[in-house]
Amino acid sequence: MFIQTETTPNPATLKFLPGRTVLAEDTRNYRSEAEAAESPLAIALFAVPGVAGVFYGYDFVSVTKDEAADWQHLKPAILGAIMEHFVAGSPLFAGEAVAALDDEFFEASDAETVAAIKELIDTRVRPAVANDGGDITFKGFKDGVVFLTMKGACSGCPSSTATLRHGIQNLLKHFLPEVREVRAA
Repeated sequence: MFIQTETTPNPATLKFLPGRTVLAEDTRNYRSEAEAAESPLAIALFAVPGVAGVFYGYDFVSVTKDEAADWQHLKPAILGAIMEHFVAGSPLFAGEAVAALDDEFFEASDAETVAAIKELIDTRVRPAVANDGGDITFKGFKDGVVFLTMKGACSGCPSSTATLRHGIQNLLKHFLPEVREVRAA
């Protein structure tokens, strides 16, 4: 098995591509070993000293390191854990783990606007962000402000504020005049 790695705009995060589907639907983001209890692979990755976050996308695993860790030392152990998991044919989740849906908030009168926001995020933003090892999902809409959750490589990325303000905000404002601002949730 050959696992490719790619850098991301976040220097603390690397994207690992095992050459197969990792998570067919949605995404998963773990920021601690306790959150990762449902996933044997995430538990194995958090067992590597210096791993601070694990994110699953469709065909990749993004791993975020803490500030003190060095990729030169982490990368071989991470590659080994991912390879061992997939070669063994182990399940990504223990038991019947079901994706937890984050609670969204918006007024019922804004449902049409929210549907348009979600479509723009899903079709124009998420595919590009996934290429960088992360994900951005809708969290809420209130008084013209769109709230988005940044996951994986996007969480804590130095350029995430610029992505939100200049990229996503301008896109949404262009198509939806009722959008005034975009913020991280």
